[in-house]
This record gives sequence, C-alpha cells and structure tokens, in this order.
Amino acid sequence: MNKLSLHFASGHPTAAGHFPGNPIIPGALLLAEVLRCIDQAEDTRFASCNIKAAKFLHPVRPGDTVSIEYAFSAAGTIEFRCAVAGINVLTGGIVANA
Repeated sequence: MNKLSLHFASGHPTAAGHFPGNPIIPGALLLAEVLRCIDQAEDTRFASCNIKAAKFLHPVRPGDTVSIEYAFSAAGTIEFRCAVAGINVLTGGIVANA
C-alpha cells in the first residue's frame, strides 16, 4: 500500500460558500485532489480515467490533512482509501487509461 498526504488550508477558497458557518471541502474537489496526488506520486499523467467507485464517508473540513493509501490491483485498477485523523472519509477505485 502506497501512502500520501494532502492538506487543505484552513482558508481554502472553496469552503467559504460550501457551507457558510459549517464549511466542508466539496466532494468533487476532494476526489480530484486525491487523484492528482496519486498521479504526481506515480510520475505519470493519466490521459483519462474511469471512476469505478467513489464513496464519501465523512466530511473533510478546511485545515484537515487527508492520509491517502492506494494500491494497484492485478486487474489494472487503482484502489484508494482516504482518512482524516483515522476516520475514513473517501474510498474508491479508478481504471487508468494512460
């Protein structure tokens, strides 16, 4: 299992309107940033990918650091699990089309 870390600044601009008084990082942004981190760690540029699954389990808030664990399966998918302070926040898998 490969491990990465992703930090969202406490003043992250997307959180201001999502939701006032109770800010969270939008799920689409969380997923995009997780995939960008994996892409950079593998020093490759996926031309495209198919999202096999993405399950958002708990909100990620500005100031949180997301721990990312991922692995390549024999079937060619990338499975990932993300957590904040030990609480799972996102799980999923993609099929990369390089």
